[in-house]
Amino acid sequence: MIALADCNNFFASCERSIRPELEGKPIVVLSNNDGCIIARSNEAKALGYKMGEPVFKVRDKLIRDQVHIFSGNVAFYREVSEKIMRILASECNAMEVYSIDEAFMDFTDVAAPDEKAIFLREQVLKETKIPISVGIAKTKVLAKLASHIAKKHTGSGVFVLKGEKLIERALSYYSVEQLWGVGRKQTHLLNEKGIFQASQLAKTDEVWLRRHMNIIGVCLVRELNGIPSFDLVENRPSKKSIMTSRSFRQEVDSFGALNEVLSNFASSCAFKLRKQKTIAKKVAVFIQTNRFKSDVKHHYGYLEVEFPTATNDSIEIIKAVYEALDRVYDKDCFYKRAGVIVSDIIPNQEIQLSLFSKQDIAKRAKLMKVYDDINRKMGEGTLRLSIQGGG
Repeated sequence: MIALADCNNFFASCERSIRPELEGKPIVVLSNNDGCIIARSNEAKALGYKMGEPVFKVRDKLIRDQVHIFSGNVAFYREVSEKIMRILASECNAMEVYSIDEAFMDFTDVAAPDEKAIFLREQVLKETKIPISVGIAKTKVLAKLASHIAKKHTGSGVFVLKGEKLIERALSYYSVEQLWGVGRKQTHLLNEKGIFQASQLAKTDEVWLRRHMNIIGVCLVRELNGIPSFDLVENRPSKKSIMTSRSFRQEVDSFGALNEVLSNFASSCAFKLRKQKTIAKKVAVFIQTNRFKSDVKHHYGYLEVEFPTATNDSIEIIKAVYEALDRVYDKDCFYKRAGVIVSDIIPNQEIQLSLFSKQDIAKRAKLMKVYDDINRKMGEGTLRLSIQGGG
């Protein structure tokens, strides 16, 4: 059996976990530039707020409805997520962390999976104050469906989806677009063939699926029929590129201000590299004016820099970003968006030193470890390079 633990309204629940007085009150969390809504409490959903809704369109309504608004705090959410994952991992044979708020668990040898799930739910709530839902079934696709039922239609927050009649009933209730792994393009294709419900998809011919949706479509249907076809992935492959970018509320026309923002982006990318024990061979910087304005000078600046030696060192990456920005910046422009991308990412142990490198790699790695340890204990941004500004 596979269990899927899914944190309820995760970002909103994280904010409420440190502000218990907000229990029962509407909460929305905004994207990193406060441009749109990326999370809502159940109370905010009931008031009609939509995921991805631009804030400027509903600002007056938010004030009128007395909704509590928070800017996204990714560092805090990540910290809470890691604590939840540790609790879950301690109580199962194997686990796949699927996203910041979801994890698949192997419940194969669990005698009473529903009781185990209730226990885990209570432990997570007790230690983190975050409510979770747990769906249990034979396959990952059915477990995903079960977790949705657990969240929406049970009081316990736990649901075991098993037995032909119960599975058939659940599949007839959900449309294909609600299934895990089915996107807009696939939904349109299936609807054109007259397949609207998950129960119809479960009976679809595999030959047609292989031709039109390749092997993924075949595996999806097999999973709907209780045949495990997607393995539990305990260690996900490292990302091949990492980007940190932002659209600004007010356009930036100062090299210093732009460099401060990009230095922080570079620092974030470097931290992510170190966290997944990887190094990058290249870093790129891009800056862009507002393409929707017709009365201004337009400019898109992009420059990629290759390191002599692949690195995850914040100092080296920030230095390269500064030099790249200096070459692409146009003082006559007002910039609306900017970002940093590290790419050609490889594992730490595959580092190849340059013949002309004078840097003490081991010494700098120790420095970065101290840097990360302090920021982990004292809060992200406690220790920073002067070029990053005051935060």
